Amino acid sequence: MKRHVLLFLALGLLAGCQEDVEIARPAALELTPEAAGHYCQMTVLEHDGPKAQIHLTGNPFPFWFTQVRDAVAFMHSPEEPKNIAAIYVNDMDNADSWKEPGFDNWIEAEAAWFVVESKRAGGMGAPETIPFGTEEGAKEFAAANGGRVLRLDDIPVDYVLAPVELSSADQLTHGTSGEAAK
Repeated sequence: MKRHVLLFLALGLLAGCQEDVEIARPAALELTPEAAGHYCQMTVLEHDGPKAQIHLTGNPFPFWFTQVRDAVAFMHSPEEPKNIAAIYVNDMDNADSWKEPGFDNWIEAEAAWFVVESKRAGGMGAPETIPFGTEEGAKEFAAANGGRVLRLDDIPVDYVLAPVELSSADQLTHGTSGEAAK
């Protein structure tokens, strides 16, 4: 019995001496025609605007999102897994256009600057969180399209989780306030 206690204590000391091992962040994958949106299961490439991919630890396949807003909602949703290893978003500073945001111009979401509350809707018609690699690019977009420039951690949870009512092709109403997100 004494031997087992000593062995247990020795193993505990060894475990305490080990350094924390940092798991490598998975690389962003190139967007392909096979990518389907996590929530809608529609082909991601069929939608305009910026896209996102979320990688979970232990899963070699990312979750794809037709809108960046949906990826931010995934982060905050209590029903979704929290073992997020990486989140990548299109860098709209390097996008060809709103219709073609790019296949491989990914940046880490934590490094991006986001425009929220602009008049541009995302690929699924909901308000979008539009990512830029530079603060200047985000500010230029906001000046032309309205909205505020924020970092990922500053995006209001209500902005991405509140229900969206599509009242017409030109107007989005966000949440229950009835304010147009133009």
